[in-house]
Amino acid sequence: MLSTLLNAYNAMNPAPAAQAHCDGPCGVYDPASARIAAEAAVSMTKKLLALEVPDGSDKAAVVKYHNSFSRYVAIKEEQAHIAKEELLVLWTDYFKPHHLEAYPELHDIFWKAAKECSYVKVECSMHHAEALMGHIEKIHTIFWATKNRDVAYYTT
Repeated sequence: MLSTLLNAYNAMNPAPAAQAHCDGPCGVYDPASARIAAEAAVSMTKKLLALEVPDGSDKAAVVKYHNSFSRYVAIKEEQAHIAKEELLVLWTDYFKPHHLEAYPELHDIFWKAAKECSYVKVECSMHHAEALMGHIEKIHTIFWATKNRDVAYYTT
């Protein structure tokens, strides 16, 4: 009985249809979060490559080395994963078919950026870290162009 009444009421007073061009309210998306995470991964890559392997007979130095090494790797992995998540959300939630029409290279840039995130996690390579930053810069430029804004790209 109650169900019948509610259905009748809803039929007479339908709720207005809500529409949005993306999954979240405008202004939520920004490639800066991916850039910041990628920069942290770049920083950890630099630190890893700069670590000097100590003399094996100096136990304290070896322990310190392994501690620093493992912490840098953990941070690099975590931040590269965060960058990937941020990029994938931007790619799948913000960008729409009309953006792809205006920027046909968009899918390729995002795909390459996501792959670079994986390479940054798997390897300790400045080549991949810098390639990731290059893709994020392209995404930044396209993203802000879709909003008709000229926002400078910078790194810290």
